[in-house]
Amino acid sequence: MDATAIDHVNLRIPTDGLDAAVEFYRDALGFEIENRDLYESGEKPFFSVRLTPASVIHLRPAENFEPPTETAFDHVAIEFAHDIDELRGHLDAAGVEIDRQLEPLGATGVAPAMYVTDPFGYTLELKAAPDDD
Repeated sequence: MDATAIDHVNLRIPTDGLDAAVEFYRDALGFEIENRDLYESGEKPFFSVRLTPASVIHLRPAENFEPPTETAFDHVAIEFAHDIDELRGHLDAAGVEIDRQLEPLGATGVAPAMYVTDPFGYTLELKAAPDDD
């Protein structure tokens, strides 16, 4: 079997989490929200955060939502076409607290990254474009 990419990640959020999700993922991070109308009409049990033309995060409100724990979830890594200073500037301007900054190894190699926590307790690794040094 030859995998080509991760298509989507499906994360549960609290049933009253729609506004917080839109504020964080769209307003602070700049991603498109998709299928909100289908979710609100009851046609879909989730709405989506479009990361790239080929990848999304589905956010599925759930009555039995439990915030992620360190034993059950670590993080989702998202690669950006910005250097680390541009990424930090955007997060600062949006009022997003940076939990930590590292240079982790990922699928595309070592690159600087910042870690942030969404309103539901999920950690996101925001991976910058590699330095051209």
